Amino acid sequence: MPTVNGENSRIRTNIAAENAYNTLQTTNREMSLRQLRLSTGKRINNASDDVSGYITSRALTARNGTLKSSILAVSDASNVTSIVQDALNSINDLVTSIKDSASSAASGALGTDEKVALSKAAYRMAQQIQTVVDSTVFGGNQLIDGTYSADFFIGADALYNVIRIGINMSTNNSDFNVDSNNFDINSLNTTIFAGVTGLNLQSLNSVSATNLGIFSISQIGTTMASIATALNNVNKVASQVGGIMNRLSIQEDILKSQITNYNAAISRLQDADVAQEQLNLIRSQFLQQSSLITLAQANQNPGQFLQLIRG
Repeated sequence: MPTVNGENSRIRTNIAAENAYNTLQTTNREMSLRQLRLSTGKRINNASDDVSGYITSRALTARNGTLKSSILAVSDASNVTSIVQDALNSINDLVTSIKDSASSAASGALGTDEKVALSKAAYRMAQQIQTVVDSTVFGGNQLIDGTYSADFFIGADALYNVIRIGINMSTNNSDFNVDSNNFDINSLNTTIFAGVTGLNLQSLNSVSATNLGIFSISQIGTTMASIATALNNVNKVASQVGGIMNRLSIQEDILKSQITNYNAAISRLQDADVAQEQLNLIRSQFLQQSSLITLAQANQNPGQFLQLIRG
């Protein structure tokens, strides 16, 4: 802190000039700080600007990075569930077509040839179901062939323990709750299609004029009931996937809101108030000019006392 020294009748030391010089140095540092903040837009450019604020802002930035990674994972999970949902909707339509064919075959008004034609048409739908299963892929993984199961990182707690959400489309998923949990929609290689024991859609291709098989009078009732159960099971699984989709949508909204709030908190700590910094810069420029003038005047003081020596 500068002090006033009224004893100025000395030529070996010039305290007034030293005070003016020190003030000029302080003012120059203050100007440099304000100019740095205005040029970077940041109030905290290094730890010395605000030690506690520096630590807090860095912690918030790290947390925000975790949230941004989470939202990417949520997007991937949403993509998976959307693809699965679309595939199940298609299979629902195909199974409905097979059910309609079986219902038509149950009519006593139809002859053998008509029933065979209906079974062949239904078998084409079964083939298409397998095509849907085979072509439902994401990230190199088959999604609905009964083997897919994955966990997605959707957040972290205060200790950075990972919070996950699972998407399990495997045949042993207990949530499907169908016939010992064997939900299998590989229509061309399973006898428990959609979890219904004994339902083999390949049998549709075995119907002939000499052997109506599952379209015969004795079996058509069981066939229709089995297909109806399979259709119901497909819808149950689609509903479960829809529940996961809803949860992911909510989580995505939460993460976006949290990221925005963290950005706001970081901004309040780290960003410069441009108007305030400009005001402080103008004040420092004024003090700089004043210090220069004062320093020049203080440097002239010893010269006045040289007149005593000359006299």
